[in-house]
Amino acid sequence: MTMMPLTSPRWADYELIDTGNREKLERFGKYILARPEPQAVWQKAMHEEEWEKLADAWFRRSGKQEDSKTGSERGEWRRKRGVADQWLISYNHDDLRLKFRLGLTSFGHIGVFPEQAENWEYVYCRLKKKPGARVLNLFAYTGGLSLAARVAGADVTHVDSVKPVITWAREIMEASGLDGIRWVVEDALKFVRREARRGNLYDGIILDPPAYGRGPEGEKWVLEESINEIISLCSKILQPKQHLFILSLYSMGFSSLIGENLVMTHFPKATALESGEFFFPDRAGRKLPLGTVVRFSDLL
Repeated sequence: MTMMPLTSPRWADYELIDTGNREKLERFGKYILARPEPQAVWQKAMHEEEWEKLADAWFRRSGKQEDSKTGSERGEWRRKRGVADQWLISYNHDDLRLKFRLGLTSFGHIGVFPEQAENWEYVYCRLKKKPGARVLNLFAYTGGLSLAARVAGADVTHVDSVKPVITWAREIMEASGLDGIRWVVEDALKFVRREARRGNLYDGIILDPPAYGRGPEGEKWVLEESINEIISLCSKILQPKQHLFILSLYSMGFSSLIGENLVMTHFPKATALESGEFFFPDRAGRKLPLGTVVRFSDLL
């Protein structure tokens, strides 16, 4: 088992500027956004007036859980004149060249999790050694990992329960000059149960489950109640050799040790097992934790 902190220094279109008072100030391409961040419990390094001057848009939550699918709190963006509803950013490293269409949503999400770039490169570097690999991306959101796998030549199945998010992911795929991803609007646990019954196998499986969510037919997902079952099912549909597996978790109170224990329980023969904590440093050098990952691959 290798444990490590994980950050991606190759972003030109992203920067974490400051953190504190349960907020974060980030640059996404040409815009600087201020958003809630529950783990930034320390004080800000910059004065509030500096945040006001720098931020192009500022998200405030309403305090009401209004999204029946994700449990996220709605809110509203206060923005300066001229700030667009949508814009593009790029991520470029060697042959991995991706574009993301971002947008200011009513739940504060904007369409990309920059810390996942470390996983994009992990997926791309390994899957390009096995062109045509079958890859399953569960809870796939707008699909950065689906794109990285597709650039590597993989046959990708992208599963998410929210149809508008699938539409957004398709737009991002097209913006990146890619095609051929299979889109599935379904509850991830239900999909994996069916694949296990059918005996379908995948060369790569990627999971990035939320703490809470609902499927398109009202199926309830609670991380601590269902994560063991879905990883058990994944162990039945992952090819025994020449494979890749990634589990990312972003839930306060879930350490990387939980992910390690789950993976080691259901994949006792996994080799080259790595675990770590995603983070970005702000300009003052404070490291903002952004979730954990456990992953392994014998595509070395």
